[in-house]
Parts: sequence; C-alpha cells; structure tokens
Amino acid sequence: MKKRIYFILAALIVIIPLGLLSDSPAWGEWGKEYYKKILGYIPYGIAKAKGINAPMKDYSFGSLSDISGYYLSAIVGAVLIFAFFYILTKVLHAKNS
Repeated sequence: MKKRIYFILAALIVIIPLGLLSDSPAWGEWGKEYYKKILGYIPYGIAKAKGINAPMKDYSFGSLSDISGYYLSAIVGAVLIFAFFYILTKVLHAKNS
C-alpha cells in the first residue's frame, strides 16, 4: 500500500509543470480581476480581503526557472504534509499507549 501511495505522489509531482501550459490560473489561485472577468463582479469579501505574503510567491525561487520552481514547491509541500501527518500519527499513538 505504501509503495502505491509513493508512486502516485511521485507521478503527481512529475506532471506538475503541465499547469504552466494553461492560460487559466490554478484552482483557488484566482486574483480579483479573474473574478471580475468570470463573474462580472468581485464578491464583497474578496474585494475587502488583503493579500497573503506567500513564502514561495508564484512558485519562484530566485533565478530558478518556472518549471524548477514548480517542482521544488511540489516537493517541499509534499514533505511538509507528510511530516505533519507523521508527527500527528506519532503523537496520537503515544497518547493511546
């Protein structure tokens, strides 16, 4: 089962740059102008929302190419998620012992 999960995760990481081929933004990464274009207006809560200072803005890392940035972001994200759930599992098992 673990091998299958790792294979699926690796496959997803490999196909990450396919998003660069699209003119549309990734799901959930819409700017205010995208809402205006698609909906014809900007929803009130979004219009009043402040921006987020992302640590890896636009998946870029200095002089790395877009594709390299996407791969690095995917790997960092996957590692952080796995680490979170690994630690959570260890804490819950220790609590139940």
